[in-house]
Amino acid sequence: MNTSSLSFLHSAFPTSSSFPPSFSFVVEAHSTTRRQDRTARHTRIRKKVEGTPERPRLSVFRSNKHLSVQVIDDTNMHTLASVSTMQKAVFEEFNYTAGPTVEVAKRVGEIIAKSCLEKGITKVAFDRGGYPYHGRVQALADAAREHGLEF
Repeated sequence: MNTSSLSFLHSAFPTSSSFPPSFSFVVEAHSTTRRQDRTARHTRIRKKVEGTPERPRLSVFRSNKHLSVQVIDDTNMHTLASVSTMQKAVFEEFNYTAGPTVEVAKRVGEIIAKSCLEKGITKVAFDRGGYPYHGRVQALADAAREHGLEF
């Protein structure tokens, strides 16, 4: 190989007598928030769970103050049924100030199951939205199963 073709290497390293050169690296931890972790889990789940007209997706959204459930047909991009604690009928039924409890989640599960059965939907694909299957999410799913929805 020609020495002139390797001349770019000389500019990349310091001209001191020590070889290999010493570089100082600063290692920073890659931190993510809980919301970023949840959305990453949700995108992983959404790769596998898809709502069809025969078996729509039951999607759960949980916040500190409210709980929201939608039954979605992803092929037509259409929401078939929805229930939320922000709806006046559900909000007035329970008097809570610290956010929805497991009892509220059970009631929301009952309401969404009845709404789906009225519209002829019996089978759904459960999308927990990246949340752990525990507490309010589990109570909602169990109540929906008990009232006639098949997961």
